[in-house]
Parts: sequence; structure tokens; C-alpha cells
Amino acid sequence: MSTSRLYCFKDHFLTAAIRRLSPFLAVAIIGGCTLAPTSSTTSPTTLATSPLATTDLRFTSVADVVPKLQEGSLTSVELTQYYLDQIAANNQQGLTLRAVVDINPDALAIARELDKERAAGKVRSPLHGLPILIKANIATQDQLPTTAGAEVLAGHLTPADAELVKRLRKQGAVILGKTNLSEWAYFRGFKGISGWSGLGGQTVNPYRTTHSPCGSSSGSGVAVAADFTLLAIGTETDGSIICPSSVNGIVGVKPTRGSVPGAGIIPIASSQDIAGPMTRYVNDAEVLLRGIVDPSALAQMSSRTTPVKRVVLVRAFDDSMSGVNTLTDELAEDLSDNGLTVINVNKWQLPDGLEAAERTVLIYEFKRDLSAWLRDYKAPKRAESLTAIQAYNQSTAARNLRYFGQEFFELADAVDLVKDQADYKQALKTSRQLSEAFLTDLLTQHQADAIITPSNGPAWKIDYEAGDSFGFYTWTPAAVAGYPTVTLRAGDQDGLPLGVSLIGRPYDELRLLGLAKTLETNGLGFKPSTNLTQAGSKYK
Repeated sequence: MSTSRLYCFKDHFLTAAIRRLSPFLAVAIIGGCTLAPTSSTTSPTTLATSPLATTDLRFTSVADVVPKLQEGSLTSVELTQYYLDQIAANNQQGLTLRAVVDINPDALAIARELDKERAAGKVRSPLHGLPILIKANIATQDQLPTTAGAEVLAGHLTPADAELVKRLRKQGAVILGKTNLSEWAYFRGFKGISGWSGLGGQTVNPYRTTHSPCGSSSGSGVAVAADFTLLAIGTETDGSIICPSSVNGIVGVKPTRGSVPGAGIIPIASSQDIAGPMTRYVNDAEVLLRGIVDPSALAQMSSRTTPVKRVVLVRAFDDSMSGVNTLTDELAEDLSDNGLTVINVNKWQLPDGLEAAERTVLIYEFKRDLSAWLRDYKAPKRAESLTAIQAYNQSTAARNLRYFGQEFFELADAVDLVKDQADYKQALKTSRQLSEAFLTDLLTQHQADAIITPSNGPAWKIDYEAGDSFGFYTWTPAAVAGYPTVTLRAGDQDGLPLGVSLIGRPYDELRLLGLAKTLETNGLGFKPSTNLTQAGSKYK
């Protein structure tokens, strides 16, 4: 079995970057290259490989592949097969990243039909024929189980697609498979382990495989960084898109509350849950965002396109580590050089009572919303309720409770949805008021268009005894307030990515993405792990 390997221009990431910037320059540099065969191993979970198009797809972008699909030099089948091969190389072998838990056995057939549509002149949307991985807590009516990573839901096939998935299918996206996650989206026990689930095992960071991928959208973040997919979807309640995007060096978008349909996603709490794009490049994130948001939300976003000119730059974490200080110093200079006014602030202190109020909301809504999902999406009897799930976990404790407990399930199961409703409503009101005031006051006081802050520290070493070690993080106010956030790589600490978060007012996504594009153009953003050119990949 053979594929193609580009020999004369070995920095494939640079090649892809040149193509994105200038196709004509790419032809001049790469045009004389010759191709030679190299071997590849196929995982038994993927379909047989076929020859790839004679082009380097490593770390490619939507802007790069769509013109090739349009001109016929690349097909969706070839693109899909490329990612199946990459998954086979480094998911369960090679680097053993364990980012993908299930491959869609129909992916190539779907891609083939979409190629036929394109050949016949029918292109559904900018997502037509593009492969995408989705988190394993998002329902799909196909052969892909929806499990939240929990053994109790192993093999569970849902009777309907999540609304988000319906939208993706209608627009012609190829659902490539599902990604691992922190079990139950990191809402099972107090001492969770990011990227670990009973079904998927431990997802690891491609930049340092002893280190955490963060979560809960761990698999989506790693899959994008490891070149397992062109696009991915994550979900967030509080940090679950931003953190894995940050520590894996990719772009993540946590949209405005309610702008992306949540029906069909295994919930924590509907007041904060949201799905969003996870991609390598800012433009790709915008393409995917436009494809998944509600039309009314997109209209509001599209009406708010005045460029960001004045920003608050949070310097409160400069002393935490050298990489953060370097990041903010260089970012301040970069922003100023691009004509933005930068207001430095040295404080980031959450309001008293915010975290306690948020926790009350999440536990109450977890009881209410998960119970409804289990009923509506026909969970098996062993998982028909929070009580049943706890009993199953106890009966399989040696496997499923070996690293941490299920305290959040216990607390939620004890909630009385009637008697506790008044306390819940007050907590919801308090959490929103405190978080919105925190962000709005910063923006208003400084007459700023956006807040820029380091997202969190770098990935930490996985430790099953001590649990996760996040260090500092800044995603909670926007998560609770429902304000949009865009994150992208802006620095590093000892070779591990550091992300920066751009936070705006509701429906400011396109403004934030515009600012992110400026930063990306100036050199920030995704840089692939050198591990991926040293082990398991066909393009060494």
C-alpha cells in the first residue's frame, strides 16, 4: 500500500502556509517537486487506503482545500481518506494520542456522494465535502455511538441527530467520527482528569505526550492539532473549548449564549452549554461558525463588524511564568504596531459569590437537563437516570471510579427540582449579574471594544493521584455571562503552547475573529508539534 510523499520541499507546514498566502508563489516554489512512494499502516477501524491527490495536505486549511475541490485537483474522498490515514498513524499507535474514539464507517461513502453533487454543479455551502470530527457528547443518528465517554453508554445509538448535526449534514459536511472527552464533559467527580474517559482512555497532548490535553473537548483539540481533521466541534460549559484550544495551540471559538442550537448535546447546564469551532486557523473557525450558528444570531453578528480599535490587555498573570510575560509584552507591541490602543490592567479577580452561584446553577440544571436527554434520546436502562448511572459506576468501580469519584452526580441526584427551584433561580440571576458586570465594567471603564487576556497556563503533566493542575485561567466570566471568546496561540512556555483569549460583547464574534486574523497574519497562531514529523506520520 502506498501514498505520496513530497521530497523536494520538506517543511510541509511552511508549504501549506505559502499556499494559503499566495497560490502563485506556491507554484513557483513547489512546482518542480517530484513525488516518491512511502509506506503507511492502516488501522483496522478505517477503510482501505487509496492514493492521495498529488498535493501536500499536511496542516492544510479551508482556504487551501476549497479551491482544489472546486477545480477538481482534489476530491472530498481523497481529503477524507487523508484524515483517516492520519488517524490510523497516530491515534492508537505512533504517538498514541487517543483523540478519536469512533470512526464513521460511512465517511468515504458520504464524501463520494458529495463529490458527485459537486461534479453536477451542486455545492451546498462552504462546508460542502469538508471532513469534521465532533465531540462524543453530540447525538448523531448513524453508526456512531453518543456516549460522553462513559462506559454506561457504550454503543448507544441515538434515535435522532442533534440540531447542530442536522445543520452540518444539510450543508454537506462529512462527519468523520467522534472525539474523546473528559468523561461526562468533566462533570462527574470533583477531581477529574482532563482527557480521560472510561471508554476512550487518556487523550494526550501532541506537543508533549506526558502532558494534559485539557478538557473537556480534549479529543477535538488534539485531533485538530495532530492533523486528524480539517475541522472539529467542541462544547463548553466553563472553559471546555478555550482550555483545550489554548494548550493544544489551536483556534477555539466559544460563541454567544444561545447562538448555536444545543438540542441533542448531552448537557451539563443549558444556561451555559454551547458548541463551537475548533480549528487550526482563524478563517477556518469563521467558516465553521457561520455554518453552525442560528440565522438570527448570524445576522446580529454580521451587523457588528466595526474593527476592534481599543482593547484592555490583562497583565495580572505576568509574574506567573516567563512565557506569559513575554506573551503580553509582545502582544502589546504587536497591537500597538497595528494601530490599536492598548490599555494595560493588572487585575483579574472574580467577584465574590460568582463561583458558588455558578455551581448551584450547574448542579440543578444537570439534574434537570441530563434527565431529559436520557429520556428523549432513549438511553439504555442501565443509564436511564442519574441514580442508575451511579449504580452502574459503583458496580464497575475498579474500572470506572479508579481515578476519581462521581460527586457531581451525587449532588445533582439529591436536588429536588421543585423545592430547590427558588434557590436555583436566585443563583442563576446572581451568577449572570456578577459575570456580566465584571466584563462590562472593564469594557465600559476603558471604552474598549474587547478584553485580551492569557487564557490559562501551559499543559501540565498528567497525574492520576493529584488530578489536574490548571494554574491560572480566565474563561469563567465569559462562560457564565454568555459572552463570546476567541482563543489562539500567542506564545509558549518551555515548548508548550500558550493561548490568548479575545473577549467581546454578545454577538461580537466576527469582530473578535477579525482581530484574531490580524494577530495570525503577524505571526501568532498555530504551529505544529515537531512530534508529528518524528513518529507515525507519512510525511516525515
